[in-house]
Amino acid sequence: MKKSLLLIPLMIISCKKEPKITETQNRDSMAVSEQASPLQKADSAAVKMKDSIINNAPKTKEVLSKGVMRNEKDGQIIRIADAAQLPFKLGEEFTKDGQEFILKITNFNQQNIKAKISTDVKDFNIRFNQIKLPNGDYDGPFGREITYDVKGKGEVWLIVGKSNMASGSTKGSFTVSVE
Repeated sequence: MKKSLLLIPLMIISCKKEPKITETQNRDSMAVSEQASPLQKADSAAVKMKDSIINNAPKTKEVLSKGVMRNEKDGQIIRIADAAQLPFKLGEEFTKDGQEFILKITNFNQQNIKAKISTDVKDFNIRFNQIKLPNGDYDGPFGREITYDVKGKGEVWLIVGKSNMASGSTKGSFTVSVE
């Protein structure tokens, strides 16, 4: 009986539709657009029950413990977290060249956002490429740290990827800390 009660939220989560995100690269920045997509399921390996951690980077131990959706498709890793959980730290890993990490923070209502990328990988070519604001505007590129004044309330995206203006490895584990 208890197991069936735990499966109900997972079934509801796995049936949720998410927009497909595509990218178009233009020199040093990217444009991201939303498109309708077929039903996608949550990564059941990334979603753990009760007090366990959600972590896809094996060397990262400090992460958000619950309430984070994770989808991976076509080189994009998409995580969704509620701003009520701020501050938090997420662990992630790029295993292929050209991957991109998009952190969608829902219900954001603060005046500014601070975020930092940390890694132990030497010569890791990674940065905040763009931020998407609640009004739909994009800004960027940035470095490994960002402090940004956010006008309005709603969903904020932090888009992490490689820098086209730098060299170095694009594979490895990293953490994103958000306040």
